[in-house]
Amino acid sequence: MNPHGIWAIYRFEMARFGRTVWTSLLVPVITTSLYFIVFGSAIGRQMSEVSGVPYGAFIVPGLILLAIFSESIMNASLGIYMPKFTGTMYEILSAPLSPFETVLGYVGAATTKSVIIGLVIFATAHLFVALPIAHPVAALGYLVLVSAAFCLFGFAIGICAKGFEQLQVIPLLVVTPMTFLGGAFYSVSILPEPWRTVTLFNPIVYLINGFRWTFFGTSDVALGISLSVTAAFLAACLLWIGWIFRTGWRLKS
Repeated sequence: MNPHGIWAIYRFEMARFGRTVWTSLLVPVITTSLYFIVFGSAIGRQMSEVSGVPYGAFIVPGLILLAIFSESIMNASLGIYMPKFTGTMYEILSAPLSPFETVLGYVGAATTKSVIIGLVIFATAHLFVALPIAHPVAALGYLVLVSAAFCLFGFAIGICAKGFEQLQVIPLLVVTPMTFLGGAFYSVSILPEPWRTVTLFNPIVYLINGFRWTFFGTSDVALGISLSVTAAFLAACLLWIGWIFRTGWRLKS
């Protein structure tokens, strides 16, 4: 293990975050406020409670993960894509760092950024609604787990992307629509058939409901299933990145 090399990558990535920290934090604060104004005020008047939880509080876990998904992917993908773009990737590959240590430095920094943004959104939500947390330790652990999984996903996307536009395709055209259709702002249980069954094929449903359980102690799907889906996604990303480093696919070109 090379802790100095890992720390060097981590510190460099966090310094990049520090240079744009106000923009990085202001955007989710404004976005969260707008969601509360639109969904909390407009829809909340028509739907006061969902599964016994006030609607304003019910959407908070979905709002946090909506931001976490996109921020995790973009932070991690941009972090590893920039060395490819600037031509310094060979310096990283020739450094005395194993693939695991390289990934740990980049993904660790991206995960830290995502968790910070998630906590900022959580604090912003308190300005609009009372938000008790049934299992605070589990909530923080689940937030870190989901952030790490999507940072790994973003890291793989950053390696595979051939241009800046490709970094945004999956977050904007795949992950965000799946989040909106994954119960971020509504309970899956209120959907009529066959849409309820179709929705359960969306993996985002399980991530959001697992996180929602840590807040309210209730969700549309069992916690064990949510954790299994999250762990499976993380493992799949690890296998994907491991294969990339073994073969060098898109890594050295």
